[in-house]
Amino acid sequence: MSNDVKNEPTDSPGLGTLVMAVLAGAIGVNSSKNRKKDFSAKSATPYIIAGILFTVLFMISLYGLIQWILPK
Repeated sequence: MSNDVKNEPTDSPGLGTLVMAVLAGAIGVNSSKNRKKDFSAKSATPYIIAGILFTVLFMISLYGLIQWILPK
């Protein structure tokens, strides 16, 4: 029996899977096994929503950091 990821669509990913997929995508590093698992999900919607949320939170944190560092 092989441990390869099947091409069958899987249930929706868990929170940990989403977080790891978004963080790996943000820094551009992901294993082939995880990429195949992410692309075998039934729907891309959770990944899209998580990606948008990550981007918004990242932009807000950068804005806050810049406002904190720069003199007023």
